[in-house]
Amino acid sequence: MTVSQVPNNAETVLTFDDNRLASGVFGSHDQNLAFLERRLGIEATPSGNHVSLRGEPGAIHRAKKVLEALSLRVKGGENIGPGDVDGAIRMSADQGTLFPAEGGPRAGFSHISSRKKTVVARTPAQDAYIRALGTSEMVFGVGPAGTGKTYLAVAYAVSLLERGEVDRIILSRPAVEAGERLGFLPGDMREKVDPYLRPLYDALYDMMAPERVERCLQAGVIEIAPLAFMRGRTLFNAVVILDEAQNATPMQMKMFLTRLGENSRMIICGDVTQVDLPSGVNSGLSEAVRLLADVEGISLCRFGEADVVRHELVGRIVRAYDAADRAKMPGARP
Repeated sequence: MTVSQVPNNAETVLTFDDNRLASGVFGSHDQNLAFLERRLGIEATPSGNHVSLRGEPGAIHRAKKVLEALSLRVKGGENIGPGDVDGAIRMSADQGTLFPAEGGPRAGFSHISSRKKTVVARTPAQDAYIRALGTSEMVFGVGPAGTGKTYLAVAYAVSLLERGEVDRIILSRPAVEAGERLGFLPGDMREKVDPYLRPLYDALYDMMAPERVERCLQAGVIEIAPLAFMRGRTLFNAVVILDEAQNATPMQMKMFLTRLGENSRMIICGDVTQVDLPSGVNSGLSEAVRLLADVEGISLCRFGEADVVRHELVGRIVRAYDAADRAKMPGARP
């Protein structure tokens, strides 16, 4: 790819190696360029394997860096969508440059690969989270919905399973009744708790072929169970994930954390602002984060509203609720 600039630096023309590479970067019907225009306030005009970028010099520089980073990913065989563009924009703001010195410690994005797909960090917090997963035996991912905590945890677990580094994956959630009554749901216990665990299934099916997920579930290689079923067990050679951990009581959390066996990893995900426990019952996640933040071998990764990677509207919703919560704090102005 080559870059040509006009003298006033208000326009940059990028030239990709060929039309196929350019098409992969621009996206279907140039949707990736449209997203880039909206987020950075520039004008991007494609023509064959060229794209002309017009706008404020700083924004053009960021757009160029983002497109260069995305072109490397397309060359690596990845399919790029608006979400990837969003992630590249966020990472470029954090790093200044997406690709420092060749082979440097932050050369590119942290990523997790399985046979089916590669998941790349889209925010600085996700980048730190993926790095923590690779270095710590126990990782807490705490933050609002839509930040990728559970999805990345499942992706990491699948990658370890496929590389033969662990023998199984155990996925768990507290079966807390968030306004509904478990007893009124039809079916046996498995059918009653499955709706609570559906987000874990969704992440599995995204990282593995459906038929392989089913085989692993039937063989016990992948186990999905309510938190209460963890009592009395010691979990060896496994990745153990606790989702919605804010709905575990302090006693349940202590019980879960002490299940860790040899050659196992634990990942605990939750949002302390969405606790469904009965009034007066403390969240085990809040207590664990307070007590264990400085314990060697444990990493605590915090996500915020800026890390929401779902639909753009989700980020605005999270910000609105956070603003309302701040307004309720003592001393807040009406």
